[in-house]
Amino acid sequence: MSILIGVGIVTTVTTFYLGKKSWQAFHKTVGISPGVLTYHDYDAPLSLAALSWQQLTLKKQHLKNLSEQQLRQLKCIDEKMNSYHAYQTALHNQHKTPAITEAQFVLNKMLQTRLPEMLATHYQLTNTNNGSNDKRLKGNELLQSVLDNIEQRLDRLLAQMDEEQLQELRVMKRYINSHDS
Repeated sequence: MSILIGVGIVTTVTTFYLGKKSWQAFHKTVGISPGVLTYHDYDAPLSLAALSWQQLTLKKQHLKNLSEQQLRQLKCIDEKMNSYHAYQTALHNQHKTPAITEAQFVLNKMLQTRLPEMLATHYQLTNTNNGSNDKRLKGNELLQSVLDNIEQRLDRLLAQMDEEQLQELRVMKRYINSHDS
């Protein structure tokens, strides 16, 4: 009887061990790591405490009175600005120094100086007790207009960046094709 129990335990342990190793080998074969993937619910409300900025320097206090949509839009602007910054860094690493256009200069000024100032002013306007509801609504409209403007400018700049990269690839392709003798 004890032999049967011993064989059962050894069989169970061996089956568990081989099953675990097989499962890990399967994950390694398909290129995923078990337990590493984390799910992010992008529809969940944003928490000010959890918000982190990659490029923007904003005071969390000034973000308290913003709507969920405005917080998401700021996060989107930050991500787009990070893409643009990565492109600029890549150019710098290739020892290319592109000329800064007026649009780039204005956008940088808007993001680094004017946006934090507007958020501070909006915060003061929405936090005052003597401010009417009408003024708060007007302040929200103006801030939304500025956020939309900034995002449109960033979109145009990123589209221009993509077009420049495509043009560079076209030039390289023509160069290679011209030397196909």
